[in-house]
Amino acid sequence: MEPVGERFPEQRQVLILLLLLEVTLAGWEPRRYSVMEETERGSFVANLANDLGLGVGELAERGARVVSEDNEQGLQLDLQTGQLILNEKLDREKLCGPTELCIMHFQVLLKKPLEVFRAELLVRDINDHSPEFPEREMTLKIPETSSLGTVFPLKKARDLDVGSNNVQNYNISPNSHFHVSTRTRGDGRKYPELVLDTELDREEQAELRLTLTAVDGGSPPRSGTVQILILVLDANDNAPEFAQALYEVQVPENSPIGSLVLKVSARDLDTGTNGEISYSLYYSSQEINKPFELSSLSGEIRLIKKLDFETMSSYDLDIEASDGGGLSGKCSVSVKVLDVNDNFPELSISSLTSPIPENSPETEVALFRIRDRDSGENGKVICSIQDDVPFKLKPSVENFYRLVTEGALDRETRAEYNITITITDLGAPRLKTEHSITVLVSDVNDNAPAFTQTSYTLFVRENNSPALHIGSVSATDRDSGTNAQVTYSLLPPLDPHLPLASLVSINTDNGHLFALRSLDYEALQAFEFRVGATDRGSPALSSEALVRVLVLDANDNSPFVLYPLQNGSASSTELVPRAAEPGYLVTKVVAVDGDSGQNAWLSYQLLKATEPGLFGVWAHNGEVRTARLLSERDAAKHRLVVLVKDNGEPPRSATATLHLLLVDGFSQPYLPLPEAAPAQAQADSLTVYLVVALASVSSLFLFSVLLFVAVRLCRSSRAASVGRCSVPEGPFPGHLVDVSGTGTLSQSYKYETWETRWLLSLLIL
Repeated sequence: MEPVGERFPEQRQVLILLLLLEVTLAGWEPRRYSVMEETERGSFVANLANDLGLGVGELAERGARVVSEDNEQGLQLDLQTGQLILNEKLDREKLCGPTELCIMHFQVLLKKPLEVFRAELLVRDINDHSPEFPEREMTLKIPETSSLGTVFPLKKARDLDVGSNNVQNYNISPNSHFHVSTRTRGDGRKYPELVLDTELDREEQAELRLTLTAVDGGSPPRSGTVQILILVLDANDNAPEFAQALYEVQVPENSPIGSLVLKVSARDLDTGTNGEISYSLYYSSQEINKPFELSSLSGEIRLIKKLDFETMSSYDLDIEASDGGGLSGKCSVSVKVLDVNDNFPELSISSLTSPIPENSPETEVALFRIRDRDSGENGKVICSIQDDVPFKLKPSVENFYRLVTEGALDRETRAEYNITITITDLGAPRLKTEHSITVLVSDVNDNAPAFTQTSYTLFVRENNSPALHIGSVSATDRDSGTNAQVTYSLLPPLDPHLPLASLVSINTDNGHLFALRSLDYEALQAFEFRVGATDRGSPALSSEALVRVLVLDANDNSPFVLYPLQNGSASSTELVPRAAEPGYLVTKVVAVDGDSGQNAWLSYQLLKATEPGLFGVWAHNGEVRTARLLSERDAAKHRLVVLVKDNGEPPRSATATLHLLLVDGFSQPYLPLPEAAPAQAQADSLTVYLVVALASVSSLFLFSVLLFVAVRLCRSSRAASVGRCSVPEGPFPGHLVDVSGTGTLSQSYKYETWETRWLLSLLIL
């Protein structure tokens, strides 16, 4: 590598050479040619061989070619004849828009030795566009009190041609009230004004229809028309007046959208609706894409699109202020766009030599041209490359540079070079462009497939059909060709007990996943597995992603009644004291559902009752309570059927049957049946047997109470052990039974404990 101290003199020599070239070219004026627009392709423009003082054969020997400023192939050089011809039809309006002087800059590039000649092609306008108004009909509201000579602004016509081919005159159809006056703005463009010649009378004629014609100055002239509808209004004698006839404002091109450009203001001496002013912009059909928006109420002009100095450096707006009575005033706004350093320098490669033979002397690698579309200091650029490569830049004529090697190259030392050309402008802040030239780079399989997600979550509703498509995984490979072709596969599961091969399968080509069999939420709620993506390179590269499958519950389990037991054996009877108050807790129906979520939300409903209205069931907890006071006329035995229903779709249900016995306290656990009343009446004469029977009944009652208390204590102990421990094995898994502090079993347990204590107290008494 060359020492640092020796590089600075060489850089100074490059800068001095650049300055000398600029001074030399500044005194040489470029040649100018001209052609009419829309001239046919292949038409003769000039003989460059004669103009350059070269022979025809010398042009081909020196590799002469034409280079356009914007890299457009509008011109072509015939090396055999030395003639410059058109390569395509030129549209002046497309090339230069409203600019009157349309010039195409190009350069003639010669090699051996390298020379560049500047030239210009003036594209002359032809009258190929007719004037066009922004709309088919204009509507003017003119008060009948308008004085003679009053001027009413009209929307001007737009003609894409320039110079004398643009709009030169306006005229209006014959009428007895108006004539049109053609005015000229400061930029030379014509606009029409309607002038009142005779007074209007709304009672005689409420509206007029006129035809306005715009005529250009071409040969033959072209014209465009628009209909004018004039509505005659009553008594609005003051038109809005702007504070200025011409507003001028400068706006940086990097102004944000929505920023305020200018606020125009007009005043109307009238009152009421005649003094209410609204603002509007005059736009022709070709100007509707202007990046401005005018508030009709405040007169504020704001940006609605980004400005670009290089595309359009100025805008001219016509603004109309209209009052509620139909009068209007007009002003013009000139917006100048200020250039900011928003364009990066550009580099265009003219020639590139690759590969470069090793052991060759100084060799030209590339010839390129640089430029910056900004202006002033923002458009000046400097060019450089990195220091760790054996290459250097040599400035050529104008804005051309040559990239050459510093000496012979050794392929065995380094077979590939990445040369980064950096172009930096002198704006504030500075912008730079980097262009890399890479030699002999071909694709290798150096990119593994990458999944779009590191993990995927799929949802499958239970009881699915086999071979159901449950989701997809996707991976991409940044390589090309066979190196980018991806194959999908299932990887061995992390859980050795998971039968993955019988659960899911994957399409090796597109990554679609399928469920191989029907899934059961109650047996398997979720499982995970890995999928792999392998490309077809050599050697093959691969990656993997995690897939989690969540089984969604379906309402496929009916509620199951835990209490009272519904197993077909003798059902238990609940005792209810006749002195119970309304709302007395008789018992509680306890049920569970094997499903989850809303499919397991249970509600309770009294389906049948021996005596409707005597008992009620709470819908959310299954508690059976008295609905009113009990009386002697109520039957002693009652049978209730409770419906338990889940919240699934469709809902499933089960029923529970309750047997209730009304007693007077707990001294008589069972009332005598109605059939026994006549038999008891016949025993009045048997006094002795009555005493014996009374003693027997007393003994039997005492034994029954002791037996009842023992059974209740046994059930209470068993319920408490269930609340503390897991549910024994049976047809229902333990996780389906609610044994928490808010569950159903705990309420039943409290009820049984209270009832047992009440019976013990009665026994003691």
